Amino acid sequence: MKDTEGYVTADGRQIGGTLMEMRNITLRFGGVVAIQDISFDIHEGEVRAIIGPNGAGKSSMLNVISGFYTPSEGEVWYQGAKRPPMKPFEVARQGVARTFQNIALFEGMTVLDNVMTGRLTHMNAGIASQALWWGKARDEEMENREKVERVIDFLEIQNIRKTPVGRLPYGLKKRVELARALAAEPSLLLLDEPMAGMNVEEKEDMSRFILDVNDEFGTTICLIEHDMGVVMDLSDRVVVMDYGKKIGDGTPDEVRNNQDVIDAYLGVPHE
Repeated sequence: MKDTEGYVTADGRQIGGTLMEMRNITLRFGGVVAIQDISFDIHEGEVRAIIGPNGAGKSSMLNVISGFYTPSEGEVWYQGAKRPPMKPFEVARQGVARTFQNIALFEGMTVLDNVMTGRLTHMNAGIASQALWWGKARDEEMENREKVERVIDFLEIQNIRKTPVGRLPYGLKKRVELARALAAEPSLLLLDEPMAGMNVEEKEDMSRFILDVNDEFGTTICLIEHDMGVVMDLSDRVVVMDYGKKIGDGTPDEVRNNQDVIDAYLGVPHE
């Protein structure tokens, strides 16, 4: 059951109160409306999915959440406060990390160095101490490396930690990108099609890691995914978009049986 503070899932997990709320979000690019008057919330500790056909506006919505786009109308509320227009690095410092639909890693750098870039928002030492690797900078880097090594162990990529990312197969690159986002210790983790292009075995591994991140770290996750089997297995709640509008919102079972969603996306005939 649900209440204003949180809800209990079908398997008995207690989900916390609202972490982020999108209120009447509209996004325009000139005369093109990418998102039209959409509202939904994300609760602490849940896995929240955004689904819909290609061109529905899903990635645009994720870009609004992460600060890449500023909505034309509407408000973004985060941790109980209205969020002013922010740049992506400012949103990241608030505790929001993300992966991308197209892998965005540094191909010539090792796995370890790529994951270390996820700690940038936690690096506060001055340039001089960093250059000399002295004092606060040395202590800070040692702490950051310790946290990064824990993430690498958690995602089972120890054996490739010194390998340049450009040499890795696609599925492992996706896992490295997840590691980099997780290294930021986000309160809200945004995953843009984390299973895209993966085979069945890779999808099973990634699904397991997403559930483990949510369970063991308590990280709130919002993901975009086209594989409906994955969405229905992983998600606590699902919001459905079509042509920039919201056409469904609820539990996987509620969405699965929503006739508007069936007609627009799932393709199951009327009974």
